[in-house]
Amino acid sequence: MYNDKYLIPEWRTPSKKAIRTGMGEGLVVSGGEHEDIVVLTADLAESTRVREFAEHYPERFFDVGVAEQNMIGVAAGLSFSGYVPFASSYATFSPGRSWEQIRVSVCLSRANVKIIGSHAGVSSGKNGPSHQGTEDIALMRVLPNMVVLAPADAQQAKAIIEAAYNHEGPVYIRTTRPETPNFTKPLKFEIGKAYKYREGKDISLVACGIQVYDALIVAEELAKEGVECEVINVSSIKPLDEQTILGSAKKTGRVVTIEDHQINGGLGSVIAELLGERLPTKIKRIGLNDRFGLSGEWEDVYKAVGLDRVSIKQAVIDYLHE
Repeated sequence: MYNDKYLIPEWRTPSKKAIRTGMGEGLVVSGGEHEDIVVLTADLAESTRVREFAEHYPERFFDVGVAEQNMIGVAAGLSFSGYVPFASSYATFSPGRSWEQIRVSVCLSRANVKIIGSHAGVSSGKNGPSHQGTEDIALMRVLPNMVVLAPADAQQAKAIIEAAYNHEGPVYIRTTRPETPNFTKPLKFEIGKAYKYREGKDISLVACGIQVYDALIVAEELAKEGVECEVINVSSIKPLDEQTILGSAKKTGRVVTIEDHQINGGLGSVIAELLGERLPTKIKRIGLNDRFGLSGEWEDVYKAVGLDRVSIKQAVIDYLHE
């Protein structure tokens, strides 16, 4: 029922590691293999976990200060000089503050720039709504030529760096702050592929980021009540693995999307657009519904906005009974 091709044997009781940390580890590994990789940050080396890259390869690390728009321009220039830049900041600042520079200097110019948006979603907790990037998927997926990725755990984030390096063109990588379950196997990441972690016949749970693990736990709990959920990790939001999503929706006839992002423009919109055009299917979107987050411990914030597992499970049950 569970796909052991992707999940570690102890996935129900995994160790925890922040997705941003896995991303930082991936930069160190790929940086050792590719001398053209450079990393930039806007005075957030420690928070976004690129400091370790700076310690290993100081000559290829640039801190531009609190100047996210300038960081993107410098990254674009470096890309046209033969380097592969990874530019790192909080998602609320990049793309939030630097969207116009990303649009023109990176996407319009087809610059080979990789952008890392850390502290995405309300899971950044005490940072509060001003620093919680909850619109970044919408901002980035609308841009032509931009790839949008959201790893489910630290291991997948580590693998995503090499995949982003090998992709010629702009890439956005969404990472999160808290330590969360590290439950996937160390496999090569494929851009444009959705990963099916559980087979089911009654409903499709389609998630991204740290909500993928929550979807697995909710699916296991619902199985005890006779409801078999299919769980799909859409870590590649753009390009989207349409066939996997359509195949699951055709089988179950019901789809729920789960994300720490605005449901307008985020993963929920991505899946709704696909189904609306190709396979009209009843869909429930779980995420932020036209609201901001709040400051507090991230687990408490999740309860307040309905993204904790109890709330997700109840929303799925309610949806099944509609």
